This record gives sequence, structure tokens and C-alpha cells, in this order.
Amino acid sequence: MTAQTLPKRPRDPRLDFFRGLGMFIIFIAHVPHNWWTLWIPARFGFSDATEIFVFCSGMASAVAFGKIFDTHGIGMGAARILHRMWQVYWAFIGQFLIVAIGLVIVTDSGFLYDCCGLTQDYVVSLNLRHLFDNSAVALTGLMSLTWVPNYFDILPMYIVILALMPLIMIAARISVFLAFAVSIGLWVAAQFGYLDLPAEPWSDRSWFFNPFAWQLVFFTGFAFMRGWLPAPPVNGPLIALCLAIVIASVPFAYYRVFGDEHLNWVWAFEIRQAIEPLWIKTEFGLFRYIHFLALAYLAWAAAGKQGRFLVGHGRLWSGFVRVVQKVGQQSLPVFLASLVIAQAFAILRDMVWGRAEWTLQALTNIAGFAALIAVAYIAAWFKGHPWRKAQPGHDSVRPTGSGRRAPNPSTPQGHAAEPA
Repeated sequence: MTAQTLPKRPRDPRLDFFRGLGMFIIFIAHVPHNWWTLWIPARFGFSDATEIFVFCSGMASAVAFGKIFDTHGIGMGAARILHRMWQVYWAFIGQFLIVAIGLVIVTDSGFLYDCCGLTQDYVVSLNLRHLFDNSAVALTGLMSLTWVPNYFDILPMYIVILALMPLIMIAARISVFLAFAVSIGLWVAAQFGYLDLPAEPWSDRSWFFNPFAWQLVFFTGFAFMRGWLPAPPVNGPLIALCLAIVIASVPFAYYRVFGDEHLNWVWAFEIRQAIEPLWIKTEFGLFRYIHFLALAYLAWAAAGKQGRFLVGHGRLWSGFVRVVQKVGQQSLPVFLASLVIAQAFAILRDMVWGRAEWTLQALTNIAGFAALIAVAYIAAWFKGHPWRKAQPGHDSVRPTGSGRRAPNPSTPQGHAAEPA
């Protein structure tokens, strides 16, 4: 079977659904002063939506890029990865500039103070003032990824992880165990600070997300989708074990437990502090990995075989699942938009309502969800190349001066009008 005749692999409904949920959670986490963040998974365990995003990205990359390595070789596979890195890089630059310039316009113009009495410097809140006060150094750092403010650090991490994919695929050609050894070895080296990347030209701060540590969860998802790791069986003992891990993590992750004066669980806080290297986010501590795998297994079990529990449970539920899956299918454009929308909606909230009103904060989040859904459907429409589809009463050829019909030069015979 040639590359041209390979059947297209169907989308996994579970992958799209959970990646979509992760997009909504990430949006909540990025809205400043948002009380909904008190109820996201990060408040109840060591892992959070970042693990969902990275793990699902690994699975999606195995589907999107793995077969290119298989059918066209390492060189062409690496070229495809380089192209994707190029796309994500410019997406990061564009997202950064839109947010930074938008914030400086509303902050430095004095409009927010004149209309609403707001005095907060939203540019300083995201540590972006260097872009305007020290432009030569800041722009050089931005373009070279040596200046990565925390709000924008997921995409740079993803770029570096993508760069590691050809290395993992080369190792896998020799032995799958070697591929695992490379991934684990990078993670271990990151735990000891050997692979830190500079995040600011004017300080010694490192990237908040160390990509050489976070690649472990990415390539775990990649390995499952490639078949390097077998799908885990669904059985009672494993479900009980994973539930125990998730529940046991709560006292050391939920601040209302270890920080509650009435409970007086000082011991939980002390243990949390003592085990910080095991749950630290920057180096993707071991307990984060274990906690995420437990949550992922429970989600896997709850979704059922081939995601059968996600469908066929009433029109309302099925519609909800389809919408979430659409968001998951368009995760990159949704993520790019979510950071912009989060800042814009937070400023509107502060202008009109103030951040103290919980009911109206809920409306801010719901409006943000609607905006993300709209972005997903618009992106899907554009990716469907609607301009390629023939309209009723039209065809792809037109008459020539001699009365004969000739091919439309905009659509060469045997080729798509635009590259996929």
C-alpha cells in the first residue's frame, strides 16, 4: 500500500472531546482575577489543563505527523515538523503582539481611567512594559525566544517539543525502548537544572515550562497513539487505584484544605512544601505525571470503548459533545484566540461591572466560551476550503473562444487549487 492509498485514520472522539475541555479550562485560567479558577482541576490535584493540552497534542501529532515519517522517511518527516514549528512560531509572535499592543493602547491612552476610573496598568500585569521601554533588547529576545513572558509560554514550549520529534522517531527506528530512554533521560536532566532555557535577557529567570521536562507527557500521548504503549485495560482494581491517587492528592493541592485555619492541617502544608520538587510545574515533577496519568485513565474509562459513552445520550448531551469536540479539533486557533479574548473580556468586565461581582464574572466566562466556540466553527469553515466547492449551476471548466471547453487555469487538472 502506497502513501497515496493509505486510508485516512478517523478522528478519535475522545481526543477531540478532552482537548476541547482543556481549551475551556485554559481560558478560565487566563482570565485575570477570575473566581472560576477556584474550581478548575489545578486546585484539586497536582496536574491541570496544561497536561491535557500537551498530552493530547502528542496524540494528535502521532496521527498528523507520524505517518509522514513512516511513508516518506525521516528527512521528509523532519521537514514537515519544521514547517509546523514555523507556523506555531509566527502564531506565537502574532498572538504576543496583538495582546501587547492592545493592552498598551487601552492602558497608556488614559481611556480606562477617564471612562471608568481604572488605574491598573494591564501592560505591567503581564510583564510586557519592556517591549516599549527597552524595545531593542525586548524585540530581539522575543524573536529569538529568549524573552518568554509567563502568559505566553505554552507555544514556545510546544515549538521545542516538536523539534524533538525527529530525534524520538530516529531512536524508535533503532528501538522503541531507546525512544523511551531518550525521553526519560531528557526529563531526568531537566529535573537537575541541566536544560534550563533563558526567559528574560535582563534576568536569570528560566522558562516557566521547561520543554525538555514537559516532552515526557507529550511523548506519552504520542506513544499511546503510535501503539508503542498498549491501551490500558478497564477494570475495577485500576479504577480504584487511580481514584485513590486522585483523592489522596487533594489535601496537598487544594489550598482550602492545607491552608484552612479551622481544619488546622499544618502537616499537609508542611508535606506539600517538602515534596515541592515532585509537583513543581516548571520541571514537570513526578507527582504531576502520576496524578495526570490517573486522571487520564479515569477519563479513558468513563468515555468507554471508542468513546461510546460520549454519544447517544440525548440530543442535549450529544449537542454539547459535538460543540466541545469542534473546539478540540481547532485547538491551535482556539488557543491563540483564547489569550486575546481572556484579556479583552477581563478589561470589559472591569470597565462595566467590576471584578467583585460573582454573577457578572460568570457571564464573562460564559461569553468567553461562546467566543471560543465561534472561533472554532469559523476556523473549521476556513479549513474546509469552501471556495473549492462547486456552486449549483457552475462547474470547474469554462468555454474557450473556439467553443471548446478548457480547464479553469485556477484549478490545474489532477491537483488541488491550494496546498493542504
